[in-house]
Amino acid sequence: MLSALSHPQLRDCRRLFLRNYEVMINIGVHDFEKKGEQRVLFNVELYVPLALSTPRNDELHEVVDYDFMRETIAKRLAQGHIHLQETLCDDVVKAMLAHPRVRAVSVSTMKPDVYPDCEGVGVEVFQIKDEA
Repeated sequence: MLSALSHPQLRDCRRLFLRNYEVMINIGVHDFEKKGEQRVLFNVELYVPLALSTPRNDELHEVVDYDFMRETIAKRLAQGHIHLQETLCDDVVKAMLAHPRVRAVSVSTMKPDVYPDCEGVGVEVFQIKDEA
């Protein structure tokens, strides 16, 4: 599998990630899904140019803080019930791309408890910021 870092627009980037961030949220289109929370796992990758993320003084303000990923997800979840994982991923991607240092982002969500015969069902979105 090719790494996104091999993409020409991302070769000068570092990849930050948040793996298997587990949250309980109201998500789904079915009536039974609207009555309670479901477990959802998030995986996020941010691609940040090295020129904007290489610390010179070993200070947090010189990089993109990992808290940004968790806080961005929390802000979206605070808006209430979500019908589709596609909508959730799109919204989180858009919010993360709004960060001035982030050039590209990949977000995936997975609902691990939907079917007993598989690890889970989910969605993944990858987007590179327009350089306009």
